[in-house]
Amino acid sequence: MSIKQISAPKLKSLLGDESILFLDVRELNEYEFSRIEGSVLIPLNELPDYVHMLEVGQQIVLICHHGIRSQQAAGYLETQGFTDLSNLVGGVNAWAIECDPEMPRY
Repeated sequence: MSIKQISAPKLKSLLGDESILFLDVRELNEYEFSRIEGSVLIPLNELPDYVHMLEVGQQIVLICHHGIRSQQAAGYLETQGFTDLSNLVGGVNAWAIECDPEMPRY
């Protein structure tokens, strides 16, 4: 199975859908600096400690700075039986450029 790749504008169209988990896998300091409202933080290195708290059948959109760590997180979740996974291409950086020019970038 391959991880779906979604664009920032597509993610924007999904915000507000409470059936989707928007999972940010960056570090706390990154998340505090800039984040997509409605996202939940579980840093990539802590994901194995929290995976049991996630619903296997839930749609999950993974978010990071540029889309690399979120792709790794999606790959990990896939090995744990999760099937409805999407990766935000370009991460919050793309989000800031394409959807929220007021968002601080780093």
